[in-house]
Amino acid sequence: MSPTPESLETPGAVAPSRALLLAIGGVALCALIWGTTWYAITLQLGSVAPLASIVWRFGIAALILFVGCLVTGRSLRLTRPQHLAALGQGVFAFSISYSFTYAAEGRIASAVVAVIFAALAFLNLVLFRVAARQKAAAASWAGALLGLAGVAVLSGAEALGVGLGDKAVEGVGFALLAVVASAFGNYFAWRGQSHGSAVIPSTAWAMAYGAIILALYGLATGVEWSIEPTARYLGSLLYLAVFGSVIAFVVYFTIARTRGYALASYISALTPPIAMLVSVVFEDARFGWPALAGLVLVLSGQALLIRAPKVSAV
Repeated sequence: MSPTPESLETPGAVAPSRALLLAIGGVALCALIWGTTWYAITLQLGSVAPLASIVWRFGIAALILFVGCLVTGRSLRLTRPQHLAALGQGVFAFSISYSFTYAAEGRIASAVVAVIFAALAFLNLVLFRVAARQKAAAASWAGALLGLAGVAVLSGAEALGVGLGDKAVEGVGFALLAVVASAFGNYFAWRGQSHGSAVIPSTAWAMAYGAIILALYGLATGVEWSIEPTARYLGSLLYLAVFGSVIAFVVYFTIARTRGYALASYISALTPPIAMLVSVVFEDARFGWPALAGLVLVLSGQALLIRAPKVSAV
C-alpha cells in the first residue's frame, strides 16, 4: 500500500499540466480509498473466517481484472520471469500481508494499523539496498527513519494506553509483520516491472496467485468457507474488492510507472490522517498527544521522502 524507494522512480519528460492534474487527482483518489479501507476491513470481522474474507476479496478483484483484460483486448500472457514475480508479489503482498493485517485489525484500532504501515518506507529502502543494490539519497533515509520513529511512538502509545495488554501487543506485532511482508511484495512488484510486465495483467495474476495460495492453505487447515448474507458484510466485501483492490492498486501502479514514485508517495502521506479521522468517527477511537506526535513524525518523514533526490543504482 506504500511506494517503493525513490531510487526506483521512473524518469521521463515533463508532462502537460493536465496530465499532472490527472495524476494528482489519482493520488487523492487512492488516498481516500485506502484511508477508508482500513475501517472497511473491520466490517469483515465476525462470523466469517478472516482468511475466507481475504480469498473472496482478492478472488473477486482478480476476476474483475481478468474479465477487464479480455473485454479490452489486453493480453493476459506473462513470461516465466513475469509469472514468478507476480507469484512472489501475490504471496507476500496479498496473502501474508493481508492475513496479518486482518489479524491486527481484530485487536487494535484500524487507524493504528494504517500509521504503522508508514514503517514500510524504511523497510523498502533496506530491502532494495540489499537485494537490488539500489542507492537512495540521505534525505530518503532521514525521512524513512522519521517515519519509523513516528510508528514507534504511536505503537508504544497504543500498547501503553491499554496497560500493555496481550491483545494490543499482538495487534501491533501482527501489523509490523504485515509491513515486512508488504516490503517483499513491493520488491517482487518491481521485479515484474523490470521484466516488462504491464500493470493490469501482472496485478491480476498477483491477486489470483494470492487468493489461490490462501485458499489452498485454508483447505489444508480446515477453514470454514462461508459468506455472511448481510448488507454490512457484502457491502464491505464489494468495496474492498472493487475500490480497495481493483481501482486503487491499478491507479497507484499506473501513477508510479508513468509519473514516478515520488508523486505516488503522496498517497502514503495522506492515508494515515484519513484513516485516523474515519476511526474516530466510526470506531469511537480516541488518540492522545503521543499518537498525534507519532503522526507528525510520520508526515514529516513522508515530506522528506517526497523531496529527496533520485540516486542511481550502484
